[in-house]
Amino acid sequence: MTTPQDLFLVSVDVPGERPVEQGDLSLALAGAELVDLLGTRAVTLDGERIVPGPPLPTGDRMLDEAVAALVREEPYETVEDWLWRRGRGLAGAYHDFLDTEGQLTGRRRRWLPRPAETPPADTPARRHAAERWWSHEPVLAGLADPLGIGEDRPQTEYADDAVLTVLAAVGDAVTELTAVRERRRIENAAFDNIWRAP
Repeated sequence: MTTPQDLFLVSVDVPGERPVEQGDLSLALAGAELVDLLGTRAVTLDGERIVPGPPLPTGDRMLDEAVAALVREEPYETVEDWLWRRGRGLAGAYHDFLDTEGQLTGRRRRWLPRPAETPPADTPARRHAAERWWSHEPVLAGLADPLGIGEDRPQTEYADDAVLTVLAAVGDAVTELTAVRERRRIENAAFDNIWRAP
């Protein structure tokens, strides 16, 4: 199992103070992919720029797609730019991947759509994510925190500067997206009020 898979399952299974927004989750999943790629040495960070290593297979389809999506020309991409570009629609891609692998329902999905009200299944992936979550694994907790999951958890110190850079970028990106949503909500409400005025 990978950090983004664990994060996706935690976002589904662990109740938060508010529902997790798909855009926020997509940004955090892109950050989780980057953390795993740092761990496998598929990338390193030069400040905030992602320096790719040789394009070696990771053994995971989604991480292999992330490796293939890396910018391999200088000046390379910043972590922030990666989150926004790679994160586009990533929550849906992970949902479909885990569903197809049977990690959401306990059965591999072929061509038939699954019923709308399928209860959560006790799958190996869900057990792995739960173990990692309840053991207070710091990277998973750090990625979940900006999503509003586990807000009462104690903060953990991280030793790895590159991982800290990714976690900070995820927090900043989620904050920025939240601000954009709030601005749109206020603008839409003001627009509606203009049309309702006598």
